[in-house]
Amino acid sequence: MHKFVRVKAVAAPLPLANVDTDMIIPATYMKALTRTGLGKHLFQLLRFADDGSERADFILNQPSCRQAQILIADRNFGCGSSREHAIWALTDFGIRCVIAPSFGDILSGNARKNGLLLIRLPDALCEALREEVALAEYAPVEVDLEAQQIRLASGRTIDFEVDADDRHILIEGLDDISRTLRHADAIARFEDAAI
Repeated sequence: MHKFVRVKAVAAPLPLANVDTDMIIPATYMKALTRTGLGKHLFQLLRFADDGSERADFILNQPSCRQAQILIADRNFGCGSSREHAIWALTDFGIRCVIAPSFGDILSGNARKNGLLLIRLPDALCEALREEVALAEYAPVEVDLEAQQIRLASGRTIDFEVDADDRHILIEGLDDISRTLRHADAIARFEDAAI
């Protein structure tokens, strides 16, 4: 898993509430068992018309946001079914951080396991952030997990809080397996004692 200490990148505003996991990646594209290749189907129904052409008005199709690594979403982002593929699609596309007022519970757990930082901020602040990044013509935004701050092109700084355990896991880049392997000696001692 990639470590997340700080990211400075374009932030794309996504002012849609209740974006469910099927909207993030439709079930049709969830045949893969690997984490790669799903980014091309991220927001499939929002990004592409029925004939496969790009919808010019969708934010991630606009030239200034094609390389966005931060999404500023609306409330209840990632609600719905427990699709880890939704996180895989986001990260494969290049998204490293999603800022929103609230997230689906299952999505939150899957995000932590896959190195995606979720930042919860009040509705009004998320709305103001979406407006500010658009007015700044999508100048890079810095998300510093170590300092727990968002730094905007205007010089404005916004503090945020993340669960201490989630913060540690993301900064160290620890997935479930690497977290378990940190205790390999203790596991071996237990196994030896059980024989």
